[in-house]
Amino acid sequence: MDNHKRTAIITGGGQGIGRGIAKRLLKENYNVIIAEIDKEAGEETERELSSLGNIKFIHCDVSKEDDVKKLIEETVKIFGEIDVLINNAAISINKSITELSLDEWNRVIGVNLTGAFLCSKYCAPYIKERKGSIINIASTRAFMSEPNTEAYSASKGGVFALTHALAISLGPDVRVNCISPGWIEVSHLKKQSQRYIANLTEMDHKQHPAGRVGNEDDIASLVLFLIDPQNSFITGANFIVDGGMTRKMIYV
Repeated sequence: MDNHKRTAIITGGGQGIGRGIAKRLLKENYNVIIAEIDKEAGEETERELSSLGNIKFIHCDVSKEDDVKKLIEETVKIFGEIDVLINNAAISINKSITELSLDEWNRVIGVNLTGAFLCSKYCAPYIKERKGSIINIASTRAFMSEPNTEAYSASKGGVFALTHALAISLGPDVRVNCISPGWIEVSHLKKQSQRYIANLTEMDHKQHPAGRVGNEDDIASLVLFLIDPQNSFITGANFIVDGGMTRKMIYV
């Protein structure tokens, strides 16, 4: 393994946006750790992307403190350092608030928000040493909602607020920024047993002011920009990447 490259941890990196970011960082000569609860997805991603560079899957439930401690220890053992943390792991349980159980609420908050806190807490000393970055993946659902998304929306709103709190607490050595994706089509980046090509319609694309549905590269490109040391004046910020949808007035 090449310890002279910069090293990134991507939580939830076995599928979806996380996998897209992992692929892009490997192409940019990063060492990549995939922290993933789904062993099937994690092993597949490590295997399928291994030709691009140094990638290692570590099984981890980010809501569990012992798992996160082990993740950090193993990462440092493998690559010697941590430059970047991408807090991307997330789940959703969408039910009517009268049907959503407290355990389900706590599970969503635990993975999406507590997971970002734990990973940031235990990565921070290493990232500080390297003057690196943390990127939190929130969602436009932190700012707008569909029905029955209370747990997910609350967790992503928390990730947005956690971002500026961390930026103030960890600066100037660690920069912390947030990306809030809109509709990013990643069906083709699921694990093989669930992978498919989405049948997007003309209306799906046209309802976006940008003229199309988003893809994983739209997020990965911004990640690369934000973690670049040349862009060291950007911290505590949130970037909405949604093709303009949250700025579109809709009248029925």
